[in-house]
Parts: sequence; structure tokens; C-alpha cells
Amino acid sequence: MNRTKQTTLAKRGWTVGTVADFLALTPEEAAFVEIKLALSDALRAQRLKAQLSQAQVASKLASSQSRVAKMEAGDPSVTLDLLIRALLALGATKKTVARPIGTARLPQAASCPTAAPIEPPKYVTMHKS
Repeated sequence: MNRTKQTTLAKRGWTVGTVADFLALTPEEAAFVEIKLALSDALRAQRLKAQLSQAQVASKLASSQSRVAKMEAGDPSVTLDLLIRALLALGATKKTVARPIGTARLPQAASCPTAAPIEPPKYVTMHKS
């Protein structure tokens, strides 16, 4: 969101911040969410690369199409192990599974003072004060 829009919203009583700010997430919780979202994106990319429908992926996993849709959407009910098993079932290697984890935009951990700071996540929330 650009600065002008943020300023206009602030003048009208809105607070603009990151999802982590809004939900009061610790750096570790925010990192966990970012990793899950990165793996969800990787699953969708792997499915499209394999030219499979969500229903076909569901069949491979002995699951349902709606569950695969939830996996790709980063639904909180989806576990990391399910995301990883799905990626592996679609032919991903350990290296291709690790790539989205390694490139996820993680916040600086409070317990790691030497970690390089990163820019805030691209997702923002707004609420009226």
C-alpha cells in the first residue's frame, strides 16, 4: 500500500499494519505462517507443472478436491506434513520442497540478534480504531 493511501486512511481513523501486528503474532508464529503459505504456493505450482487438476491430486493423496483446494489456499487446518507429503506425491524432490522454505519471507527472530532484518510481509490489514 502506498504512503499516500496510508496517510489518508490514518487521517480517517484507520490503523494500517501487517497481519502479524494485527494478530499479535510472535516472530516465530509469523515465520510459521509464511512457511506454510510458501509451501501452499509451491504445491499449486507443482500441480500446474504436472498439468493435474485438484481432483487428480486428491485421488493421488486419497483425499478430496476440496481438501486440495484448502491446501493450496493455505487454510489453517492443513498441516505442514500434509503439504510436504502432497508435494512429494507430485514428484517434488527434497531440494524442491526445501526451496520455498528457504525463500519464505521470515521476520527477524527476537532470539537471533545477528539476523538481517527484512521488509514487512506484503499482506496488510486495516481496522477502524
